Amino acid sequence: MSSPYNASPPMPVPIELIVLTGFLGSGKTTLLSAYLRQPQAADTAVIVNEVGEVDLDGAVISASADKVPMALLSNGCVCCAMGGDLPGTIAALIEARAEQGLPPLARIVLETTGLARPGPVLRSLGPLAGHLRAHVVSTFDCERGAATLALPEAAAQIAGAQRIVLTRQDIARAGAVDAARALLASVNPLAELVAHAEPGPRALAALASPPARSSLPHLSLAPVDEDALQPPHSDIRTALCRFTAPVTRDELSEWLDNLAGLCGERLLRVKGLVRVQDERWPLLVQCVGTLFSPIVPLAAQAPDSFLVLIVRGMHLDELREVQPSLPFVLKAAALSARPAIGRPLAAVLEEARA
Repeated sequence: MSSPYNASPPMPVPIELIVLTGFLGSGKTTLLSAYLRQPQAADTAVIVNEVGEVDLDGAVISASADKVPMALLSNGCVCCAMGGDLPGTIAALIEARAEQGLPPLARIVLETTGLARPGPVLRSLGPLAGHLRAHVVSTFDCERGAATLALPEAAAQIAGAQRIVLTRQDIARAGAVDAARALLASVNPLAELVAHAEPGPRALAALASPPARSSLPHLSLAPVDEDALQPPHSDIRTALCRFTAPVTRDELSEWLDNLAGLCGERLLRVKGLVRVQDERWPLLVQCVGTLFSPIVPLAAQAPDSFLVLIVRGMHLDELREVQPSLPFVLKAAALSARPAIGRPLAAVLEEARA
C-alpha cells in the first residue's frame, strides 16, 4: 500500500486562454463587452493589449464589466513587443486569485491589438503551456473584412482562428453576410463560424469553451484542378494532402520542420490526422503560424490520413518540393459546391475518392 505522503498532488485543470484577435475596427471590444455582461462570464479575467498611450479599450470594458479582474498591456503590439510580459501577467492574475481565496479562474481573455498575429502570441506562452488551454477567436467585419484580407496581419488572424465571428452585420449591405460566410469557408475551412445576429448570443457562442480536443475536424473541402481554381482571395491558398500510405513519425516531424522553414510567416495554418507506422491511432497535427502543438495520438477512427495547409503568397508547387518526400497527393482545395458549411470530413473524403 503506497504512503499518502508519496502521492503526487493532483494536476490543476488548465485555464482556458482565449486569444481574441481581429483586424482594426472589426468589433473585438464590442464582442468582449457583450460577453462580460452575461452570467456565463463568471470567473473570467481580461487582458487588454493597447498600442497607443491611452487605453480606450480597457476603459470601455471596465465600464461594462464591474469587478472583472483586468490587466492592461500598453507596451506595444503583443505579438512583437511582449517579451516576458504576457506570461508574467497571466501568472500574476492566477496567483492573485489564489491569494484572495477565490476559486481558480475558468478563463482568461486576451484582447490583442488589431495588428497582432496569433502565432507569435501563442509562441510567447511557452513557459505556461502546462497551465493553459489556448485557442484563437477572430472577429470579421462583414462590411469591409474582405478588403482587409490583402494585409498580412488580417490574413494571419483569420487563417489562425479556431472560431471566426461575423460582426457588424447590422450595418452590412444586403448579401454581405452570405458573401462573408462563403469567403471565410474558403480561406479557413477549419474554423467554426459564429454568425448570430444578436450581440448576446453571438458573444456567448464566440467565447464559449471550444469542442473537446478529441473531436475530428469538420471541413467543407473538395479537391479541384489547381489550374481551374479561382479562389475568392488570390493570395491565400488552401491545400489538401491525402496520404496514400503510413509514414514514420520521424519522417513526418522532419517534413513539418522543413515546411515551417520553407514557408516562415507565409504558413498560416496546418491541421490534420496522419497515420504513422507502429502507432495504433493516427497523430493529430496542428499549428497556427509556425507554432506546432505537440504531435499526439488521437483515439479516433479516422476515415483517411490527411493534412490541410493554409498558406499565403505561395504556389502549391513550392509545397510539393518539401523534403523528405512523403506518400501523399497534394491538391488545391476549394469550398464545395454544396451549400452546407461544415460537412463531416468522412463525406468530403468519400467524394474525393470518387
